[in-house]
Amino acid sequence: MSQWNQVQQLETRFLEQIDQIYDDKFPMEVRHLLAQWIENQDWESAYNNEPMAAILLQNLFIKLDEHFDRVSQEKNLLLIHNLKRIRKLLQGKYQSNPMHMAVVVSNCLREERRVLAAADMPLQGPLEKSLQNSLVSERQRNTEHKVSAIKNSAQMTDQDVKYLEDLQEEFDFRYKTMQSVEQNDKNNVVVKQEMLMLQEMLNTIDFRRKEVLTKMAQVIKETEDLMNTMLMEELMDWKRRQQIACIGGPLHSGLDQLQNCFTLLAESLFQIRRQLEKLDEFLVKLTYEGDSIPLQTPHLLERVNFLLYSLFQSSLVVEKQPCMPTHPQRPLVLKTLIQFTVKLRLLIKLPEMNYQIRVKAAVDRNASTISSRRFVLCGTHVKAMAMDESANGSLSVEFRHLQPKEMKSCAGSKGNEGPQMVTEELHCINFETQVCLYGLTIDLEASSLPVVMISNVSQLPNAWASIIWYNLSTNEPQNLAFFNNPPSVPLSQLLEVLSWQFSSYIGRGLNADQLSMLVEKLTGQQVIYSDCKLSWSKFCKEHLPGKQFTFWVWLEAILELIKRHILPLWIDGCIMGFVSKEKERVLLKDKTPGTFLLRFSESNLGGITFTWVYKSESGEDIFHSVEPYNKGRLTALPFADILRDYKVIVADNVPENPLKYLYPDIPKDKAFGKHYSSQPNEVSRTTEGVKGYVPSVFIPVSKILSDSTDPPSPSDLLPMSPSVYAVLREHLSPTVMETALSSPYSTD
Repeated sequence: MSQWNQVQQLETRFLEQIDQIYDDKFPMEVRHLLAQWIENQDWESAYNNEPMAAILLQNLFIKLDEHFDRVSQEKNLLLIHNLKRIRKLLQGKYQSNPMHMAVVVSNCLREERRVLAAADMPLQGPLEKSLQNSLVSERQRNTEHKVSAIKNSAQMTDQDVKYLEDLQEEFDFRYKTMQSVEQNDKNNVVVKQEMLMLQEMLNTIDFRRKEVLTKMAQVIKETEDLMNTMLMEELMDWKRRQQIACIGGPLHSGLDQLQNCFTLLAESLFQIRRQLEKLDEFLVKLTYEGDSIPLQTPHLLERVNFLLYSLFQSSLVVEKQPCMPTHPQRPLVLKTLIQFTVKLRLLIKLPEMNYQIRVKAAVDRNASTISSRRFVLCGTHVKAMAMDESANGSLSVEFRHLQPKEMKSCAGSKGNEGPQMVTEELHCINFETQVCLYGLTIDLEASSLPVVMISNVSQLPNAWASIIWYNLSTNEPQNLAFFNNPPSVPLSQLLEVLSWQFSSYIGRGLNADQLSMLVEKLTGQQVIYSDCKLSWSKFCKEHLPGKQFTFWVWLEAILELIKRHILPLWIDGCIMGFVSKEKERVLLKDKTPGTFLLRFSESNLGGITFTWVYKSESGEDIFHSVEPYNKGRLTALPFADILRDYKVIVADNVPENPLKYLYPDIPKDKAFGKHYSSQPNEVSRTTEGVKGYVPSVFIPVSKILSDSTDPPSPSDLLPMSPSVYAVLREHLSPTVMETALSSPYSTD
C-alpha cells in the first residue's frame, strides 16, 4: 500500500496533523494527484543536486500538464482552475531554485512518515498527553463561544446606537418645530401636549443613552476578562505546542482558530470605539445636565484603546521558527552566512492593513545574551506583511533570504571558545513594526525562540542538543542565560523527546524495549522511577563510561547512519537496534540456529552489527557478532545485500551464510527481500574494456577459527579479485577503501 493511501486511512486527529504539513509551498492537491510518482522519486538526493532537482521539477510539471489535459477533456471547470493556479504557483516559487522544492517535498514525505509512525505507537508519552488534554480543548471551545457572543453583543449595541440616533433626530425635528411657534400660541393645548411629548422623548433618550453605555461597558468588561484569561492562555498553549513541535513533537495547530478569535475581538472593539465616537457626535445637537455621554464615554474610550493596544501587541507571532532549508528537522540552529527562513503572522486580519505593515528583522535587539559574539543579518531584512503570503489568506510575512553574519569586531573572541561553549550560547531573532489604524499608532515586537549560531556544520549535533534541552525544560520565550545553570529534566519526558528524534528525522520512533536500553545507557539502571531526572551534563557533556564520546554524540551518529544508509530497513522495523550485548544473547538463546538480530554498536560511533546464534557439537548456544559496519563500508555495499550475501568460513569448510531467520523467526529473504539491490549472484557491474575475464562480485566474508578465540590475522582473509578491487578503487576514496576492506569479524 502506498504511503499516501496509508495516510488517508488515519484517524481524524492524525489527519489534522497531515493537514498542517501542506500549504502553498506544496499544495495537497499535487500530493494527491501525483501520489505514487512522488513517492517513487529520490527527493533527498535532489536537494543537494541541482541538475537532478531541475529534472524532477520539469517532470512534475509534465505530470501536472497530463492531468490538466485529462480534466480539460472532462470539462471539470473547478479542477481546471485549481491546476492552472497550482502550476503557476509552483513555477513562480521553484523555477529559479528547484533544489528548494526538493527540500520541501522531502520534508513533507518525512513528516507523513512521522505521523504514520505516531499512529502505530500504542501509547502516548506524558508530553503528548499534556498537549492533547481534554480540558485544554474544552477551554478552546469556550473561548470561541465567548468571542462569538461578544461579537453579537457589539452588533446589538450598534443597532441600539442607530435607534438612539433616529430617536434623537425625531426629537431634534420636533423641538425645532416647537421653537418656531409664536409666543402667543404656546399656551395652546396642542402645543402643551407636544411639550409633554418632547419631555417624555427626552426622558427616553436619557434612558436609552444610559442603557447603551451600560451595554458597551459590559462588552468591554467581557472582552477584557476574556483577553486576560482564556485568550492569553490559548496563545501561551499554542506557543508551547510550537516549542514541542520544533523538537520533533506532534505538529501544532490552532493558529487559525486563534486568528479568528483575535480578529473578531478587534472588530468588536473597533465597532464599540466607533459607537462611542458616534455618541460624542450626539452632544453637538443635544446635551443636558446629568447627561451620561460626557460623563462615561472618555473613560470607556480609554479602556477600549488600551484593550486594542494590548490585543495588537499580543497578535504578532512567529508562525514558523527560524530554520535553514537544508536542515528542516533542525530548526533554531543557524549557520553563519547560510540562508534561513522565518515566517510571522499578525493574528488580527483586517483588509485595510494589507501591505501597510513593514516588519524589520534583527539579531539580539533589546536582548541580554551572555555571548560576546555579535551578529547582523544580511539579505532582505525589511518586508511588508501581505495576505497573499499564505494560502489561507492570513496577514503574514516570510523572510526567505536572511543570513546571520558575525561582526568582525567580535570575530577574534571565538578562538577562545570551544565548540561546546559556542553551542550553549543562545541568541534570538527580533522583529519590530508599527500599526497605524483609525487614529491609533501601535508599536509591535516579536521574537523567535532562542537560536544557536554555529560557524561549522560539525557543531550542529551539539547545537541541536541545546535546542532540545531548552525547549523541553522551559516555556520562557527568551531566557538567553539558560545554560548558565541548565535544569535537570524528567527522564520520562526526555525519552519521549528522544523517540521523536527518530520519528521526525527518519520516520519511525522508538518502542518501550528500545527506550529501556537508552535508560540503561543514561543511568546505568534498567528501571526508571517516576521522579527520576537527568542532568544536562549527563546527556551531552560527560563521556559514557569507558568511551571517548557522550551519549548524545553516540545517538546522533546512529540517526545519521540510519538516514544515510539503512533508512528502509529501519522504517520496516527490521532493526532492533537498541539492545545490549547481554540482552541480545538472552533473546537469541534457544532460538533456531541461524537466528540473528541487528543492533547498533555501543563502542563504534555510527556502527551497526548483527549477531547470530548456532549450536556447537555439544548442543551449546554459540554467538557471533561481526565488526560493526559504518558509513564507509555501507557506501561500498548496501546493508541488505550484505545480509543476503554474507559468508562465513569455519576452518577449511565451504563458505556458507549463517543468517537464516531475523529475530524472532522471520525468514531472512521475507524480511529483506524487497530491499535487495540485485538478485543473488547477479553481477552488479561487469569489468569494462577487458574481454576474456569472468565477471566478479563483491561478497562480505568472515573466517572463524574453530580452535582459537583470537581474531583472524590478515593472512586468514580471503583475497579479492583484481576486477572487483579496480571497480571499488574507481568509485571510492582511499579512506573508504581502507574501511571497506578491513575485516568484518569482531566480538563487538
